[in-house]
This record gives sequence, C-alpha cells and structure tokens, in this order.
Amino acid sequence: MEAFLVSAGLVAIAEIGDKTNILAMILATRYRQPVPVILGILVATLANHALAASVGAMVAAWLGAQAMRWILTVLFLGMAAWCLIPDKEDDGPKAAGKLGAFLATTVAFFLVEMGDKTQLATMALAARFDSIVLITAGTTTGMLLANVPAVLFGDVIARHVSLKLMRTIAAVSFGILGVLTAAGVGMGLF
Repeated sequence: MEAFLVSAGLVAIAEIGDKTNILAMILATRYRQPVPVILGILVATLANHALAASVGAMVAAWLGAQAMRWILTVLFLGMAAWCLIPDKEDDGPKAAGKLGAFLATTVAFFLVEMGDKTQLATMALAARFDSIVLITAGTTTGMLLANVPAVLFGDVIARHVSLKLMRTIAAVSFGILGVLTAAGVGMGLF
C-alpha cells in the first residue's frame, strides 16, 4: 500500500503545471467533452506507466539492490531539480482535430509522457518498491488526481494555484525520497 500512496502522491504533485497538465487543459478547452478527454488520459497513462514500471522493475532486478540504490538516489534528486523547471504550453504534440476527443487525448498523452518526469518517476518508483501493479495504479491515480480537475476546472485552477509553489513541493518530495533512498531507508538495506 505504501508503494501506491507514495507514487500517487508524488505524481499528483509533480504533474501540476507539467506539460501533460497543460495539455489536459488545452484538450478540454478544444473539445469541450470532459468524459472522452478524461478516459483518454486514463488509457494513455495506464499504457505508458505500465510500460515504464515494467522497465523499472526489470532494470532493478538486473542491476541489483546496491547499484539501484545509487541510481535511484541520482534519479530522485534529478527529478527534484527537474520539477523546478516550468513547462510551457507549446511543449509536446498537438492533438489532431479529426481524431475525436478520446483518441486525440490518448495519442497525445501517451506521446507527451514519453521521457517525461512522471514516466521516469514511475520507472524509479517501480525499481524502488518492486511492485509494477501498485506503482502503475498509484502513478495513474496521481495523474488523474492532477489532470481531471484540470479538465473540469482548468481556467479557475490556473488563476488560483501557484504553479511555482506546486513545483517546489514536488521538488522537495522527490528530494526527500532521494535522501531516504541514499540512506537505504525502506529498501531493506538496514
């Protein structure tokens, strides 16, 4: 359960103001069909994060606990720094108008998530917690927690939530996870 809660919380916080969060607002505004946009986010995230979690777990098994401890420390601290860099609206592909809200959202979200900090976080979390299913469920839940409100209330949220504050909270969260990983806390190293 810890793997699910940590991954959901980290991704939800890290996702606010991220390029996929901005993409959710753009798609919601463009299509004005929240249900197909939300379902597209769900399908794309499940596919992308299941793949990422599987890769993370395979790499962890292949490299071993000690090597993964230091790789994950660097990854989590790197993600902490990355969270402080704001994304721009024009990052990532635009959804094709003829595809319809669901398909356009699914394709756009899957592609935009490739190499994104939440995809890398999913790999790292799967390697750390060794649970593909819980991490995929947690990171997908985190994506939905951040993006469903963006789809439904994007205009209001953008005016009232400090993206800088959310990026800072995400950076601190990843930083703490990096320090805990370096110390071996929760990895069976003590």
